[in-house]
Amino acid sequence: MEDVVVAGVGMTSFGMFPERTVGDLSRQAVDEALADSGCGVDEIEFVAYSNSTAGAMSGQHSIRGEVALRETGLLGRAIVNVENACASGSTAFRTACLEVASGAREVALAVGAEKMSYPDKAAMLAALNGGTDVGDVGSLVERLDGRTNRSIFMDIYADAARRRMAKYDLGQEDFARIVEKSRRAGSLNRRAQFRKTTSVGEVLAARTVVNPLTLPMCSPIGDGAAAVVVMSAESARRRGIDPVFVRAVEITSGFGDAAGPVAAARAARAAYERAGIEPGDIDVAEVHDATASAELGLYEDLGFCAPGEASMLIRTNATAINGRIAVNSSGGLLSRGHPIGATGCAQIVELVDQLRGRAGDRQREGSRTALAENGGGWLGDDAAVAVVTILST
Repeated sequence: MEDVVVAGVGMTSFGMFPERTVGDLSRQAVDEALADSGCGVDEIEFVAYSNSTAGAMSGQHSIRGEVALRETGLLGRAIVNVENACASGSTAFRTACLEVASGAREVALAVGAEKMSYPDKAAMLAALNGGTDVGDVGSLVERLDGRTNRSIFMDIYADAARRRMAKYDLGQEDFARIVEKSRRAGSLNRRAQFRKTTSVGEVLAARTVVNPLTLPMCSPIGDGAAAVVVMSAESARRRGIDPVFVRAVEITSGFGDAAGPVAAARAARAAYERAGIEPGDIDVAEVHDATASAELGLYEDLGFCAPGEASMLIRTNATAINGRIAVNSSGGLLSRGHPIGATGCAQIVELVDQLRGRAGDRQREGSRTALAENGGGWLGDDAAVAVVTILST
C-alpha cells in the first residue's frame, strides 16, 4: 500500500438533518474532497460507495451509489457499492486503495453516507439489528435480558462491559471519563453532532440505557457523509500534493462462536506487521467507540496497553488530545456521531487532518503516524468484521 496516498478529504457535519437526502449529503462530501485534492471530477476513475441502511429504510437496493451520486458528475465511472455493517466506510476505503495499489486506476474515491433520521425509529432499530444474524436476535434478547424497543447492540455492549468490569479494575466512572474526553474533543470539532462538554458526574446521572451504560455512553443515530480521494504516490508527486501515505488497510472477520483472538486484535496485528511498526509508534487513533466501554476494550485489543490496564490510560489522560496517544480526537462515534456508512471514511478525514497539522484546537502536536479501527456487526462472541488502517506522513 506504500504507493497509495490520500490526496484529499471532505465531509459534512454529522447530526439530525431530516430535510437532507443521502444524495445531498454525498454530494457535499464529494465536492469538499475533490476541492481538497485539487482534482476535477473528470479525473476520478473509480468510486467505492458505502451505505448500510438505505435498502431497509428507503427501499433503495442494488444501485445505491449510482443513485446517491447522480448529481455529482461521477456517473459514467466504475462505481462499486459496499455494505459491511458499521465497517462499510472503511471497507469502501480499502476497496478504493486496492484499485490504485493494483495499478488498475490512478485516482479513486471512497464515499460513505448514511441517512438515519427517519420518523419511524422502530424501523431504524430493526435495520440496525440486521448487523447480526437476525435469527439470533430473539435468543440474544432472552439471554441478555434485553428489550425489543432498542438496538440489540446496546445489550451486547453492556454485557461485554459488565464482564470486563468483573474481570479487571474497571468501574462505571471509567466509562464516564471516556465520554467526558469525547465531549471535550467534540466541542472543538465544528462537524461533530454533539459539541457541548460534559462532566463525569453528569454522565453518571444520565438515564440508564442498559446497566452499566447511560445514554451519553452510547453512540447516537445521525446523518452524514464523508469522502476520501486516493491516488498513486507518483500521481501525487506530479501534482504537488502533500501526501498522506496509506501504510496498511487490513480487514478480517470474527470467528463467530469459535474461540480465538478478537477480530480487531487480529486486524491490528496484521496492519502493524504490514506497516512495519509497533503500537507505541501510533500518535493519534480513531477507534470504533460505539459505546464508551468499547473504546476501553479497544485500548487493549489494539495493543495500546496490556490486558487489564485500559483503565489506567483513561485515568491518567494518556489518550487525551495531547496525551501519549490521542484517541478519538474528532469526538469519535460518541460525539462526532455515527451515521453507519459514513463512519469509516470520517475516521480517515480526521486522521488526515491531524497528519497535515490542520485539526485546529484539537491538533495532536507532532502527529506522524495514525491508526483507524472500524468494527462492524456482531456474530457469536465477536464483531462480524474489523478493519484497521495505518496512515503516515
